[in-house]
Amino acid sequence: MRSDEIKKGIQRAPHRALLYGTGVSEKQMNKRFIGIASSFTDLVPGHAGMREIERQIEKGIHSGGGQAFIFGVPAICDGIAMGHSGMNFSLPSRDLIADCVESVAQAHKLDGLVLLTNCDKITPGMIMAAARLDIPSIIVTVGPMLDGKCHNNTLTMIKGTFEAIGKFSTGEIDEKMFKEMEITSCPSAGACQGLYTANTMACLTEVMGMSLPYCATSAAVSAKTKRIAFDSGLVINELIEKDIRPSAILTRDAIRNAIIADLALGGSTNSILHLLAIANEAGVDVSLKDFEELSFKVPQIIKLDPSAAKTMTDLDNAGGIPAVLKTLYGNIPEMKDTVGVSGIKLSEIALSDIWCDNEVIRPVSNPLTSNPGLAVLHGNLAPDGAVVKISGVEKEALTFTGKAKTFNSEEEAMEAIMTDKVVAGDVVVIRYEGPKGGPGMREMLSPTSAIVGKGLGKHVALITDGRFSGGTRGLCIGHICPEAPAGGIIGIIEDGDEIYINIPERELTLRVDEETIAKRKANFTPLPTKIKKGYLKRYATVVSSSDKGAVTSI
Repeated sequence: MRSDEIKKGIQRAPHRALLYGTGVSEKQMNKRFIGIASSFTDLVPGHAGMREIERQIEKGIHSGGGQAFIFGVPAICDGIAMGHSGMNFSLPSRDLIADCVESVAQAHKLDGLVLLTNCDKITPGMIMAAARLDIPSIIVTVGPMLDGKCHNNTLTMIKGTFEAIGKFSTGEIDEKMFKEMEITSCPSAGACQGLYTANTMACLTEVMGMSLPYCATSAAVSAKTKRIAFDSGLVINELIEKDIRPSAILTRDAIRNAIIADLALGGSTNSILHLLAIANEAGVDVSLKDFEELSFKVPQIIKLDPSAAKTMTDLDNAGGIPAVLKTLYGNIPEMKDTVGVSGIKLSEIALSDIWCDNEVIRPVSNPLTSNPGLAVLHGNLAPDGAVVKISGVEKEALTFTGKAKTFNSEEEAMEAIMTDKVVAGDVVVIRYEGPKGGPGMREMLSPTSAIVGKGLGKHVALITDGRFSGGTRGLCIGHICPEAPAGGIIGIIEDGDEIYINIPERELTLRVDEETIAKRKANFTPLPTKIKKGYLKRYATVVSSSDKGAVTSI
């Protein structure tokens, strides 16, 4: 065992003494040392119920013959960090989490890991750590929160709060209703109810085989999640015994399967960043080109909030991710047979008799739309690519031509939207919000929700070198590469410039002649970095572009 390095031999007497000091018994000293990397915190609703789940994992580990050790990693709630400088830290925390897990696991020579996670950047950060360490590992995503209810209407965090701000500002709802929606939108612990980034990444974790079946969709407060947590504690012992490592699971086929599922689900655009980052850590050849290739081959078979009324509760009731895999495998030729931590092959899932509600999970032969849920756009505005969540765009807005209104920060854009300076026909351009420019590539949920809440979702586009929440809907294009500080065309757009968007043709073009563009580029000096010290300054110096996953691996 790896842990023998800290507990075997005469020279390790000091190490054993310290371990005995933690309460480890002499009998347990010879067991597998298994870390539970827990992202529990009272600050994040998706993680606030993790103490019970930690206990279940610990019971499973001990029942399977191991010795459990819980250690903590940071967690940030994107919703609470949204719309202010706190959001600068969200994406950078992903790489910080990977570094934290790596540091503890390597320093203490753990034999395996159970990675307890749920929300947006924490899940990919945990998987990145597992790939980097390549020791037996299993992910436990705690699951979604219960749906909110107000006057017998189903609410989610996005529709009940962020979009309600726009409705309140236009007088569509009064202050009493606004307050009722606010207090009833998030009724329990768990990840926010729609197919936002947290739940998207939980689903893709299960598709890749790093978590047990039904882990992604089981409610955080359910007994089912507790059972999955216990079983995960048992399974990690088996993975260690058989020396099954993430490198055997996070293969090119597995990650491409996740891309296929992502396109079929219409997941968060952030998933593109995270899958690229995971592939980078796993040493797997997956790039933005894989998303482009597969986007023409995968229809959307599911639509959940924020693009529809159904939530993760409905997906779980419809059969969860196993039912999604059963629907896709064999009908999308590019989906390959893989096996995950459960030991169950994808082909076995496809042949099983699991329940699948075809009203929620449509057959590939009868999809919701022939378009995928996500797409990559190119053009002179985004030569290295930009991404859009097609599932959140109204059919009438799939092609759009508008006049630019430029802003050098989210705050400037938000003020203009809320004071009605943004009108139908505008293309809101938000720059200096990319990985380096932010730094940290902030999500733009506040302005996108305000646009939708004001009834402009079909009539106003928003483009940015930053990114969007998984809860974003409307004509919103992010991850524009290169970003403004790197000399991207987005940095030289001027108010009134015409911008052409054609999602079916995957085009994003600034309609300004090449001579004018060349003159502007020659005279262009990017704005100086906003952050002068601390973690974000270090992050900005090493982070890659978003088309590379915004990774800090050198």
